[in-house]
Amino acid sequence: MEKAMFQSHGIGYEEYNRKLENRMEVEQKREKDHKRSINIVAQHNRLVHP
Repeated sequence: MEKAMFQSHGIGYEEYNRKLENRMEVEQKREKDHKRSINIVAQHNRLVHP
């Protein structure tokens, strides 16, 4: 989990847990990625199932 956290967000889990500022930044990135994924799936579904 530590390695994945560092690869995805550039900080380790301990640093993420220590500062609220870091947590907020990571969670905002996760939310943005999630919304982007939902849009990609929706676009794909529109193309496959017109």
